[in-house]
Amino acid sequence: MKKKHLLLLACLTCMPICGFARKAQVMTTTANREQSFDLQKIKLEKTAENPLQIIIDPNVKYQEMDGFGAAVTGSSCYNLMQMSEAARKDFLVKTFSHSKGLGYSYIRISIGCSDFSLSEYTCCDKPGIENFALQKEELEYVIPILKEILEINPEIKILGSPWTCPKWMKVDNLKDLKPFDSWTSGQLNPKYYQDYATYFVKWVQAFAEHGISIYAVTPQNEPLNRGNSASLYMGWREELKFVRDALGPAFKRAGITAKIYAFDHNYNYDNIIDEEDYTLKIYNDEEAAAFLTGAAYHNYGGNREELLDVGYKRPDKELIFTETSIGMWNDGRNLAKRLTDDMREVALGTVNNGCKAVMVWNLMLDSERGPNREGGCQTCYGAVDIERSNYTDITYNSHYYIIGHLSKVVKPGAVRVQTKLPHLPQGLMCSAFVNPDKSIAFVCMNEASHPIEFSVSANGKDYVNYTIPARAVSSFQW
Repeated sequence: MKKKHLLLLACLTCMPICGFARKAQVMTTTANREQSFDLQKIKLEKTAENPLQIIIDPNVKYQEMDGFGAAVTGSSCYNLMQMSEAARKDFLVKTFSHSKGLGYSYIRISIGCSDFSLSEYTCCDKPGIENFALQKEELEYVIPILKEILEINPEIKILGSPWTCPKWMKVDNLKDLKPFDSWTSGQLNPKYYQDYATYFVKWVQAFAEHGISIYAVTPQNEPLNRGNSASLYMGWREELKFVRDALGPAFKRAGITAKIYAFDHNYNYDNIIDEEDYTLKIYNDEEAAAFLTGAAYHNYGGNREELLDVGYKRPDKELIFTETSIGMWNDGRNLAKRLTDDMREVALGTVNNGCKAVMVWNLMLDSERGPNREGGCQTCYGAVDIERSNYTDITYNSHYYIIGHLSKVVKPGAVRVQTKLPHLPQGLMCSAFVNPDKSIAFVCMNEASHPIEFSVSANGKDYVNYTIPARAVSSFQW
């Protein structure tokens, strides 16, 4: 189902969620698309009208939220640049504006190429770190789009992840140390640790020169994945040494305050026995741990309960979720299937397991799942897909909705708080937050095939009485 725009998103410009006295604002999306970010105001009542009562306890606090968003890849930026200026601005406002749109607040970009870039490259393909320079993809596509987004939302957070180091830094393995002239796989030669750390420093500084502040980095995207079109294997021992001996000290010397998140890969550590508990093993080295804010995870393998385990063992370290994708393999354009599945596993599931941020993969691909490259994912869909024949018609997929429902009501700096759910009906899942302005945010999902009535209150005095439709997501703020 293709639409030129989401009808109700247009209403976001005239109906901001702003905490009207005695009223809550509710936004709902149904899996059958009958409701698509539909907004309504509901009067706060003094009594609960439904037997199912959900009590929010603001005094029981969990993690502070950094934000929600998507990856703005080279492919996404290329597609955005093919749109008319007016249409592109309209889409970006509806996506990133806090006052006129959904308020996406976090972006992931690649350091050099990714598997959704227009070509394979790094920012230093000629040997010698003195040859570092931003390339065409950054200068003509990524940076212009980021600047447009920053004009809309100047507080957007940006995380950078490399898919590979420059090929001249690669070896086939750490024993033989033979040069490895391939974009795919290989390992970082330890003799280039310092040069590669300088590469990160130069990249952060180069973006700063364009007025773009980098909030965080990861040392390697999917460090246990040898098979991506651009990739680098970096086991936990390597990442520990690189962070401890090179990257962390280099950032400190350069005065770079960007956070460093370890790992950036799957819950199950790709079933490599020696790599299990990758992040915990790095944290065991106090020098390395001191440079790490926390760890990032993907969900292409394993169970999100791993987040609870890591968080329990190292509560001093942050957790963020940085990548998931939809595609032909999981019926990715079927909102009837994907909306509640992705809300459960990606959005509410990761937040309720301690994540401070949640990001999905490509913000925008075209109708042919591109631009893509051989060796990368050729079956992926974007959070939205734009029609390649006209770069006008847009299909909105589940990932756009699940991020939007969180970002619209849960603002950066919000604190997740306890929800008490007695006699929870099967299929109901929720999370609650207190925003920096003291407003309450409540996000709820109903996987059941029938509507569910409930009353929710944060103080036992003001109740929102609501019926959430079957197979739907609703976001509340009051």
